[in-house]
Amino acid sequence: MKVVDPAARIADLIGLLNVLKNTFGGKTDLYKLEKEMEVDLDDLMPIVYTANYLGFVTIGEGDIIVTDKGIEFLQSNIRKRKEILKESISSVEPFATAKELKVFSLEELKEALEKKGVEIYNSPEGLYDLQITLLEWGIYSGFISRYGDEKFKVNVQ
Repeated sequence: MKVVDPAARIADLIGLLNVLKNTFGGKTDLYKLEKEMEVDLDDLMPIVYTANYLGFVTIGEGDIIVTDKGIEFLQSNIRKRKEILKESISSVEPFATAKELKVFSLEELKEALEKKGVEIYNSPEGLYDLQITLLEWGIYSGFISRYGDEKFKVNVQ
């Protein structure tokens, strides 16, 4: 199932795409990328998988390749980046379920995700991770907004 990893941040995505394009010409081995970015593979993989699910990179046989969409994102201004991100997250969890709910609390979204078998938020810090993901990716891109004190509202159809 395609899920934005709670450990993945937009700044990580931009850094990953920058290194891929500018240091490696758009394609490299994951091991080389890990060494260049000076991070452990365990810390690198959440953003690699998230970037893959969003269509910014492809991964296979140990290689990672930036896509045309990834290059467009990287070369765009902030407003265009937000538009690309907003479109990209709509089919990835937790945003696909949020889109179905339209207006929801963190608890309601977490319950709906659990019913679909999304287990990544089933931990003591699960609600916090879900909130950070919604804020980091959803509100930044304009996909969702706050709706009152406890609710969120999806801004796309």
